[in-house]
Amino acid sequence: MTIFHLADTGDTLDIDIQELIIAGWAGREQAGIDEHIEELKAIGVTPPSSTPLFYRVAANQLTTAPKIQVLGDQSSGEAEVVLIGTPDGTLVAIGSDHTDREAEAWSVAHSKQVCAKPVSQQVWWLKDVIEHWDQLQITCYATIDGDEVRYQEGPVTGLLHPAELLRRFGLDKPTLAPGQAMLCGTLPVIGGVRPAQAFRMVLTDPVTGRSLQHQYDIRILPVIS
Repeated sequence: MTIFHLADTGDTLDIDIQELIIAGWAGREQAGIDEHIEELKAIGVTPPSSTPLFYRVAANQLTTAPKIQVLGDQSSGEAEVVLIGTPDGTLVAIGSDHTDREAEAWSVAHSKQVCAKPVSQQVWWLKDVIEHWDQLQITCYATIDGDEVRYQEGPVTGLLHPAELLRRFGLDKPTLAPGQAMLCGTLPVIGGVRPAQAFRMVLTDPVTGRSLQHQYDIRILPVIS
C-alpha cells in the first residue's frame, strides 16, 4: 500500500498501486515534443516511433520516500503530474520520472524501469482542478554541486490535458481505474538534461493558491565491473 494525504483535509488514503504507466512524449504542441526529442537526442536517445507512448513500469517503483538509490551517476529527474486511480475518483500528485540516462540511450523502456519514481504524499482530487486545469504550473529545482537551480518551469498547457491524454490511452473519460497510476509527461529542461544530488518538484494552482510539493535526495550506488 502507498499512503497519500488529501492536501485540504489531511485525510489518509491507502492505495494499492497495481499498474504504473509513464506517458512519454506527451506534449500538447508538436513544437514542444520536438524540443524534448532534440533535448534527449543530445544525450543519445533515439526519437520515438509515435507520440505519445505509454510505457509500463513495475508498480512498486512508485514511492513517496524522500530518498532513492540509483546505480551510477548518469540519472536525472523529470517533474510530472501524476494521476492516481481510487474507488472514489482520480487523484493528482506531483512526481518525477527519474530515469537512467545511460540506459535511455539504448532502450527508453528499460531506462524507465531501473529507477524509482518519486511522488508527493500530498494529493488533490482531479475533479477539483480539472475545470481550471490549464492554470496549473509546474516547477522543478535541482541541487547541483550544492546549489539549488531552476531545472524546469512552465504551465501544464505544454502537455496534453488529462482528458485528451487518457482518451489516447483508450479511456472514455478522465478517470483511472483503482490501482492505476500514470506519470503524464514533462516539460523541457533549462540548461539541458543532467544529474543532480536532489530534485524538488512543485505543482501550483494559482486559482486556489494551493500547491503540491515533493523533494527527494539521490544516493549513487557504485557500478562494479
